[in-house]
Formats: sequence, C-alpha cells, structure tokens
Amino acid sequence: MKTRHVNTLVIGSGAAGLCAALRLYREGVKDILVITEGVQMGTSINTGSDKQTYYKLGMYGSEPDSPADLATSYMAGGAVHGDIALVEAALSARGFLHLCDLGVPFPHDELGQYIGYKTDHDPRRRATSCGPYTSKEMCLALLRALKETPVEIAEKHIAASLLKVDGRAAGAVVYNGEKNCFETVTAENTCFAVGGPGGLYAASVYPPCHTGAIGLAMRIGAKCRNLPESQFGLASIKFRWNVSGTYMQVLPRFVSTAPDGSDEKEFLRERFSDSDLNSRVFLKGYQWPFDVKKFPDGSSAVDVAVFEENAKGRRVFLDFRTNPENLDFQALSAEAREYLERSNACMGTPIERLRKMNPGAIQLYADHGIDLETEMLEIAVCAQHNNGGLAGNIWYESENIPHLFPVGEVNGSHGVTRPGGSALNAGQAGAFRAAKYIAGVCQQETLNRKEAERQAECEIQRLQKLISGTRDARADLQNIRERMSRCAAFQRRISEIEKALEEGKQLLSSIEKEGFCNTSAVLALTTAQLAFSSVVYLSAIRYQILAGTGSRGSAAVFDAADRLIPENEEFRSQILTSYYDGSDIVHAFEKCRPLPSPDGWFENVWADYREGRIFS
Repeated sequence: MKTRHVNTLVIGSGAAGLCAALRLYREGVKDILVITEGVQMGTSINTGSDKQTYYKLGMYGSEPDSPADLATSYMAGGAVHGDIALVEAALSARGFLHLCDLGVPFPHDELGQYIGYKTDHDPRRRATSCGPYTSKEMCLALLRALKETPVEIAEKHIAASLLKVDGRAAGAVVYNGEKNCFETVTAENTCFAVGGPGGLYAASVYPPCHTGAIGLAMRIGAKCRNLPESQFGLASIKFRWNVSGTYMQVLPRFVSTAPDGSDEKEFLRERFSDSDLNSRVFLKGYQWPFDVKKFPDGSSAVDVAVFEENAKGRRVFLDFRTNPENLDFQALSAEAREYLERSNACMGTPIERLRKMNPGAIQLYADHGIDLETEMLEIAVCAQHNNGGLAGNIWYESENIPHLFPVGEVNGSHGVTRPGGSALNAGQAGAFRAAKYIAGVCQQETLNRKEAERQAECEIQRLQKLISGTRDARADLQNIRERMSRCAAFQRRISEIEKALEEGKQLLSSIEKEGFCNTSAVLALTTAQLAFSSVVYLSAIRYQILAGTGSRGSAAVFDAADRLIPENEEFRSQILTSYYDGSDIVHAFEKCRPLPSPDGWFENVWADYREGRIFS
C-alpha cells in the first residue's frame, strides 16, 4: 500500500479547488497535492448557461453598494447565517478582481468600470458574465496560473474514503486509476472541493462526468446544512445545458410527442391563453429556476407543465423553427414586448430572433452536434444546483470536523434562494478563506499519522470488498437516480419521500453487504457513495416536510389531497442541520446568526491582523 503525507490535500479541480490550491501556494503553503479524476472533468469546466453569471459587489458608476448591502441580498431568501453572508460579500471584489488579473475576460468600459446587469433575486446590477462559459474561463485561467507553480496535480485519482482520526480530518484513501489500486494520502488539512451532488438525479443538468462526492464527508459525520434546498429548471438532455436567458426570451414553441416522436402537439396551449403563455415563457429567461412563488400564477407553471407531460410518458421539445400558434407581439406583457422591441426582435421565427439577439447560443448547440435550425431540442426539468451542503464556519472549516475545509458547491452557504451567479463567488471566497486560515493556523504537524495509516488500512479492506461482490452497480445507480428524480425533485409528497427513503435504506444495506461485481472500481465507488448520499438527502427532506416548512424555494410540497402546502415563513430564520452519528441521521433546526455590524477602529483592526487574532 502506497502511503504519502502532505500538509494540505485538495480534492477536486473545479473553480473552487483550483483557486484553493493556488491561494494556498501564494499564502506560503508549499506541501500541497491536488487529486482529481481529471482537470477537464467536473461541473465548473463543463457547464454554463445562456449568459453564465458571476454575482459580485457593484463596481459601476454612481450606484451605491457595500459588503453589508450585498450580504443582505444573500440573506434575503432566508436560512442563511449573517456572518457567512458578510464573508462572501467582503471577499467578492477581491475574488472577482483576482480572476480578472488571471485573464478571465469580464467586460469593462473605456473608463475601466466593470459593468453589471440584474439577475434573479438581485435588487441591483451586480451580475457580470464573460459569456456562456464563464466558469470554464475561470478554470482555465486558474489552471494556467497553478501550472506555473510546483503544486502537483494528480489526475485519474479519486477520493474513495475520507479519513478521520481523533475527531479530525486526516486525509483520504485514494483510488489510483492509472495503477488500478488504492493508496493512502494522510494530510494535516483536507480541502474538499468536490462540487454538488451531480450524480443523484436522472434528470440533471450536471455534466455526466460529474457525480459529486459529498457522501464521503457525510459518512465520517460531517455536519450538513440546508440539504433539501436545491434548484431545478428547464434544461436540454441530449447535451446537458440550461435553456435560460435568450433561449426562452425568443419565444420558442413548446411541443410534446409520444415516445416515438409521433402525435406532436403544443401542450401549453391546453393550459394558458396565447398571450399569457408567451409572456410566461419569456419570463422563464429571467426567472429560470423553478420557484414556488411563481407558481401557479407565474412563469414556474411552465416547469410544472413540462414535468407533468414527461410524467405521462411523453417527450418535450423546444422548437425554434416555427412560431407558437397565434403569436402576437402586441399581446405580450409590457415587459416582454418592450424587451423584444428594444432588441429589434419583434420579427421572424424563434431561430431568427435568436440569431439576432444571441448567435452564440445557436453555435453552442451546433458545437455539440445539435442544429437548432433543423431539429427540435429535447428538454426536461432538471436538477441544477444544491444550495445546501456541508456546514462550514466563517473560515470554511467544517463546523464539527477540524481540518476539513469544504469549498465550492459542496459547502452549503446558501439558503432557500440566492441571487443568480452567487455560487461562483461563493467558491472563490471560500477558497481564499480556507487558504488564509490554513496558512495562518494549520501548518504545524498535529496529526497522529500512525493512527491515520491504520484507519486507512481498515478502509481499504472495506473498499476491496465493495468492489469484489455480486451486485450490478449500473443498475443500482439508475435505481438511485430515478427514485430521486421521481420523489425528491421540485414536486414533493411526504408519502413518496417516506417510501423512497425506506427503499434507499434497503438498497444501501444490500450494497454494503454484497458489494459489486464485473464493473469498474470508479463506478462501484461512485454508486456506493451516492447510495449513502441519497439516504441522507431523503431523510433531510422528510424531516423538513414533517416540521412544516411547506413549499419554498425550488420545492413544491403537496398534501395527501394533492394541494400545494403554503410556506411557513417562520422557518426562514432557521437552518436545517443534519449529520450521521454512526448509526442514524440526526436533524435539527438552528437559528440563523444575524448579519454582523462591526464598527472597527483602524489601529485596532490592524493590530489584530498583525498579531493573528483574526483567526481566533
């Protein structure tokens, strides 16, 4: 068994993981190892949207802004700790300008001002973008900078199990895909940047190569926060991509067919009048994620119609070749009509409007073998982002497992809703904070390495049995995904959740007893991790529904009579926490910490900074 030791192990190579590794090195931490299945894999480098957004502090003209104002926007959706919101607001400008310095081409005017626009849940023009591949550009820039350092990036390596010794993180057991064996990396600090639970849902806009690994931290008892709060929205499924922004604003035709492509019909016309239908479709561009506040009277009724059409066994498509029947620009809502008029797009067919307003949106699909000029685009309501995740403190260290630093989407710093694009900022802010703390506090050797290696030997024995059993991993993985999409997506019913939870527990027990056969180790490890994750997520959703939160964010909860249960807004001031205690999953609500209102004196803050008291 190969064993090595490093000061800091970074798991994951998305925008958050790469930034963490780079900032660690620049803060003076030299003993760093990054492990990743591949730098070209994962969500950050493989996804985007019509105009992928980075949400930051306002930096344009005379519009006033401040960290406290930005933090207030982060907290507006509820279930967010004020101190963490302020951290992400305070680090916003630094993280953004750091990316600019690395070469990410965010637009500015001739005076050097970084222009912004309004995004969802945004009271100001704080959002910016460098196009549909903003997060990819971030990864490429960070990777270029990291390759100029001696930091080692080990590809074809995945974390198979996290190690915990004396209650603290101690590194990981790693599967080396090149040598087809398990190895041990003990570490003083583990920076956990594995993204969201992309592999949990069958209907998903996460790239197929990204499955997530939050279950590894759950298994060692890491505290979680707000797990039920996810985002769901319309996305194409042949090539996974959010159909937000211009894809909706050009008013495509929504078509459903039988499984074989026959019996084509514009099914939305059965639910809405022509003018109402097209106005709702237009608003989906702005209001892309499903939101219970926009159902049944707003744009989210479109998501429900698509989901229910799929539930009938029918396929749903966007048709950009032909206008919706009876399209009348003058009958649109004032907002939709004015937008199209100012864009000189009250003309032609959807594809002609798309070509005029955003030609790159057509080319994006062409680059992936889909010609919107000649074929329809199949869509579904897909899982897109988990606002919840692991619970970290203001330095992004796990609240209950020291030396474990969850950064990026795996860190549950968001609440019920969030401004669009705030996730990209959160990943950069978390990377900066974790690196600063590790460099300032965690460079000394405190780990019992001998005990960590003993734990690793036990884990490797367990993992060897897992990949040398009798079960079909591919079938089990499909089982997990279909159950989550059916019961735990944006429509939720307690009877279905409880049945799914029991089925999930039974499957997990069978996997742990029987293991997998005739499959790759990566698939086996992934399936086992997602089986565990699914049980924790389903348990958290069940607890939240029974507590009485009602419908909120991107989750519509229905009662036994299939009536929408309204939100109990008292829960907006609370956060749902969850953790595995070794035998059961424990849940509780905790009160949100308020937004701090520091009134610092420069000389005192400077002294605290010089003496390292900011870490205490």
